[in-house]
Amino acid sequence: MKPLILDTHVHTIASGHAFSTVDEIARFAKENGLQAVAITDHSPGLPGGAHEFHFQNLRAIPEKIYGVRILTGIEANIIDYTGKIDTHEQMISHLDVVIASLHPPCIDFADQKKSTAAIIGAMENPLVSIIGHPGDARYPLDIEEVVKAAKRTKTLLEVNNASLRAGSFRPGVRENLKKLLTYCKTYEVPIVVGSDSHICYDVGLFEESIDLLKEVDFEEDLIMNTSLEKFLGYISKQ
Repeated sequence: MKPLILDTHVHTIASGHAFSTVDEIARFAKENGLQAVAITDHSPGLPGGAHEFHFQNLRAIPEKIYGVRILTGIEANIIDYTGKIDTHEQMISHLDVVIASLHPPCIDFADQKKSTAAIIGAMENPLVSIIGHPGDARYPLDIEEVVKAAKRTKTLLEVNNASLRAGSFRPGVRENLKKLLTYCKTYEVPIVVGSDSHICYDVGLFEESIDLLKEVDFEEDLIMNTSLEKFLGYISKQ
């Protein structure tokens, strides 16, 4: 497998429950061989999340730190079963990466029909680049329909490394991601790997995700982390 040179899901101290600065993240990204990293702090709707002003001012961050390209981003919360997120266009339209995720403080656990509708609805938003940590069994999905919608909307589905680690609070992720990756292979739908790191030491560490991708013999060409140009070109949705 080609090396993964980009981490698309990283949190700083601005997320409220993470522990590293942008400078620390860039330094460890370089040490771990990354060419780029996306700063995707939690949006204001999550308790402790960053204020709207934080995202408006991300342009203050240099484009490169220690030679690592810094992408600006956000992890927004899906807040209803139509897929609405807790941000507005002016707040996020200038960002490089927009992740949309289901978080229990922001939306109740639901049955498969509602959870699937929420995810697909979020993907219909042209500003959403990635669906964060799908596979959480507390939000059961019609995985085939989600994969088909991802292909239609050119939205990337995430293999979330933190969710695959021992001790993860999200149940059922590994088995659900195996199903998701199988459908992605069938329908030729690209995916992205994110560390979901909340401390700099985890930036660019994808061991559990890589093991799973190898287990299902996932197509290398469908992994968007192997080239920054390929990733940015895909999420432009042009």
